[in-house]
This record gives sequence, C-alpha cells and structure tokens, in this order.
Amino acid sequence: MAGPGRAAAGRPAGSASWLSRVVDLPLPWLRATLCVLLAVPLLLWLRRSRDFLQPGPLLGGLAIGGLIVAAWFVTGSLGHLSEHPETLEPAWLATHSRRPEALSFVAPTAYTLDLLTLWSDRGTVLSFGITTVLGTLLGAAATALLRREFRWEGFRDVRDTAQHLVGAVLMGVGGVTALGCSIGQGLSGLSLLSAGSFIAVAGIVAGAVAALRYQAWVIEREA
Repeated sequence: MAGPGRAAAGRPAGSASWLSRVVDLPLPWLRATLCVLLAVPLLLWLRRSRDFLQPGPLLGGLAIGGLIVAAWFVTGSLGHLSEHPETLEPAWLATHSRRPEALSFVAPTAYTLDLLTLWSDRGTVLSFGITTVLGTLLGAAATALLRREFRWEGFRDVRDTAQHLVGAVLMGVGGVTALGCSIGQGLSGLSLLSAGSFIAVAGIVAGAVAALRYQAWVIEREA
C-alpha cells in the first residue's frame, strides 16, 4: 500500500509478496488461503448476530465489496496506459496518485476541496476519488429523500459541540497519520492484504472501543 486505497504500481503488495517467498507458496494460492483463513472465522462470528442474517446487511455488504472490486478494475485496468505518450512510461489516468486506487475518503476529500476552490486551475482535474466523494454525498441525499428520512440536525449544547470538534480533530489527524480511514484502510487496504492496513484497522477498532466505553461511563455517571 502506498497510501489510502492505493496499490503499488505494477507489482503486488509487498507484505504478501514477502510472505509468499517465506512459505514457498505461489502468490495467488497464498492470497486465496489468507482470504479463507480470515473470512471464515469472521463469518462464523457475525452469524451470532440476528441482524447480520437479515437481507439488508447481507446485500449491503455484497454491494460494498463489489464496489471495491469494481474500483480496482476501473482505476487499474480501464484507466491504465501501458505507455504514456509524454513520459513513455506506464500510467494510470483516473487517479491523483497515478496508481490504481479503490474507495477512500481522506485524500479525496482534500482533492474535492481543491477542485471547488481552484476550479479554474487547469491542473485541477476530476479524478476517481473526487467522483467517489461527490457520488457518496449525492447518493446519500437521494436515498434519504426517497425514504423520507432527510432532516437537518444540529448540536445539542456547548458540550455536544466540543465533543464533535474533538472527535473531528482526532479523526482528521488519525486519517492522515494512518494514510486512510475505515474505508480506505479497512476495506480497500485489507482487500490487498496490506500489513499496514491491518495495523490501521487495529487502531481504529481500539479507538472505537475506547470511545464507546467513555460514553458509557459518562452516561452512568450522569444517571
């Protein structure tokens, strides 16, 4: 992984390639084995939840997984030039990083702000990441309107505002430091079996557990 939801150009993920040499197993077989070893225990654990067996979560999970695969195909195959006419080197045209990318929302959000503020700059282009951000916003708004769930929300009081500001700072700094969010590292990165993504996801889970326990402690203290 060279960043959130990005693949190293023209070569497999470094950790998977290294492990393939260590265990003396072809890379495709290693990837398939690791996927099974990771997916089966996770599916068995998720079966304990009744909500997981409902059509909504199942279809939603399949759709998101399909989007990850489609994103790699679009940016890595359809947007690939074996020889760029200017540099005479391989190039990927649909992304800012000039490498294959999947779904991510940290760097693409910054690129979207650049596009909105510097829209007259010829160097600012509409990339796959920007269309992902804009498409997510428009899709969420359309879904909320169709389901009649759209509503405006605000902060309850000063304390609620402060908590959201602190959370926003932690998420922003964490996303930049980890080179991705729960989507860029948790889905796109893990789809490549990136070692860095496993570390990032472990930190995300630990932070979420700590935040939930803190909120539970606050509620119990105020009860």
